[in-house]
Amino acid sequence: MHEWTMKMWHSLQSLALCVLLALLVNHCQGTRQGQDLKCGACRAMVDEMEWAISQVDPNKMIQTGSFRIKPDGSQSIREVPLARSEGNLLELMEEVCERMKDYGERLDPTTNRETYERVASRNGKPMDLSEAKLDSRVTSSLKFACETIVEQYEDEIIEFFAHETDNVKDKLCSKRTDLCDHALQIPHDEL
Repeated sequence: MHEWTMKMWHSLQSLALCVLLALLVNHCQGTRQGQDLKCGACRAMVDEMEWAISQVDPNKMIQTGSFRIKPDGSQSIREVPLARSEGNLLELMEEVCERMKDYGERLDPTTNRETYERVASRNGKPMDLSEAKLDSRVTSSLKFACETIVEQYEDEIIEFFAHETDNVKDKLCSKRTDLCDHALQIPHDEL
């Protein structure tokens, strides 16, 4: 009887260990999927913001500063490009997450991680959608992640787009916010 009890005890221990390992693997995959989603939303948001900024006439300027007259008779007004003005950036940020409906999910065969790519052409040209998974759950999750990022990092987004023009994806999504800390090797044009 004692030997049978010991075998049963070892079997239960083995089963408990297998269940624990399965839960741990599942948790890690869920965490990784969450990281992939946040990173993908940030990178897609940067792409959409950059595209929207590029659509504004670069010659259009806006006056900023104080319109009050100083004692010496001058004003502290300066002209900045409309495209990168705080007002324009705030307006773009209100709409940017709506464009997540134009993205699909794709499994990167090299890294085995989820990536997000635009599936709706901006210029009407056909796109290769063979690898992309088009799913309303994906787009709603991506939109929610985008909205959360825009809300949490509003100041950083304005700062980067008002002043930076090079490599904003890596600077904002990886270095400043750590949303893509696992993805520093993602090519800049992936999204």
